[in-house]
Amino acid sequence: MFNTKDGFLEATVRGCVGGFLRTEDYSNLQQCETLEDIKLYLTNTDYGSLLQNEASPTHPSLIVRCCLKKIVQDFSFFEAQAAEPLSTFLQYLKYGYMIDNIVLMVTGAMHEREVTELLDKCHPLGMFDSIASLGAVSNLRELHRIVLVDTPISAYFGECFRDENLDEVNIEILRNSLYKAYLEDFFELSQMLGGLTAEVMKEILFFEADRRAVNITINSIGTELSRDDRRKLFSDFGHLHPEGHRDLALCNDFEQVLSVIVNNSTSPNILQKSTSEEMNIEKLFYETEVMKCRSMFTQQFHYGIFYAYLKLREQEVRNLMWLSECVAQDQKYRIVDGVISIL
Repeated sequence: MFNTKDGFLEATVRGCVGGFLRTEDYSNLQQCETLEDIKLYLTNTDYGSLLQNEASPTHPSLIVRCCLKKIVQDFSFFEAQAAEPLSTFLQYLKYGYMIDNIVLMVTGAMHEREVTELLDKCHPLGMFDSIASLGAVSNLRELHRIVLVDTPISAYFGECFRDENLDEVNIEILRNSLYKAYLEDFFELSQMLGGLTAEVMKEILFFEADRRAVNITINSIGTELSRDDRRKLFSDFGHLHPEGHRDLALCNDFEQVLSVIVNNSTSPNILQKSTSEEMNIEKLFYETEVMKCRSMFTQQFHYGIFYAYLKLREQEVRNLMWLSECVAQDQKYRIVDGVISIL
């Protein structure tokens, strides 16, 4: 009975995939000499209606902002048409952006940045009513009690936050603790939905949990974060759980992290490629995510395609941001280093 409630939106999402930039589009964009050329080319794509009325001069931030508007337009349509339980599933897709916005606002306030400037940098899918008040908090308990108690992610704070000051270390612990709680909650929801949705979401959320565990390990090497505290930030599921998590908690350098990924027998094969630079592994994670999200569209009657569509649009925005920055800084030879084709 999937099609009786969700068939229309599933078909709509599949239709939207046709609007992704293709390999030949990126080849043409790489020939552009100026940002105005990029803007002109994009007016003949899905982003055309959002770019054609923008005044010159064109900046990379303007191109990115218009691309994000496209994501918001599509997602708002999905939300308006969705019935339960799809509407709840779509709400969960926004929680990650809310966490990123919270961390951005709190970090910016700590460095005395203007609230209006910070709001402009927030992801539009992660906005909520009290977000502007984040610049006034001074510790984690106050952050929860005054600002976030009425938001959907309030439950993710739990009892683990004391009256700690907001510094760089505590903010990163906050980010990763919230993400851990969020991913575990999202995983539970997707499994409760059952069917093919549970199957495809299990695979992509396992990958996301593994990626975050690896990134937490790399970023915490050489910091004051203890091994026990590091492991507490890992999600309680994933291909690397539990043996890989134990090994990651003991890593002292990047080579040891790579060894854990390569040697873990349950890791997806694509993560077992050897690499020697951190930037390579970051790109490898993005390429893996694109591959997994693209494969979701080969099956029908599941909610995973909404997650996949959002993640693929995000990668397209990253591609255009990288490409635009390379052109703006006259470093076109670097374009191929940062662009990952969606289709």
